[in-house]
Amino acid sequence: MGDRHRAREFALQMLFQIDIGGSAIEDTLVAFWVDRKARGITREYAERLVRGTILHQGEIDRLIGDSTENWRLERMAGVDRNILRLAIYEFLFERETPSIVTIDEAIEIAKRYGGEDSGHFINGILDAVRVKLETVSPSAT
Repeated sequence: MGDRHRAREFALQMLFQIDIGGSAIEDTLVAFWVDRKARGITREYAERLVRGTILHQGEIDRLIGDSTENWRLERMAGVDRNILRLAIYEFLFERETPSIVTIDEAIEIAKRYGGEDSGHFINGILDAVRVKLETVSPSAT
């Protein structure tokens, strides 16, 4: 498993803890690594993803809301909600990763950590967001 894939999994776990458990960001970042080993590059990327996702969560959540029908964020499974947030953060701010790679990674993580239909759910919403972002700014993804 590559460093970036592992970093995304770690970031999801931290985002879930912050979202569901109400933990403070810095407390989560410190406590998370106590019992986990990761290469420095993996840890740095995971923390960058977490901080960036939280920093831009309002904008990200609006994009999710604008791209879903009959699904409010609070009704989504916590894992799915945070996979979406993480992937959309990458769409917007980690531009060196092609959007298709981000979507594929999100689907794989959803299959591992989410429910039975999470992969399809994540794929549908991320594709809608990708199309919306490409329409607004063709070089954005």
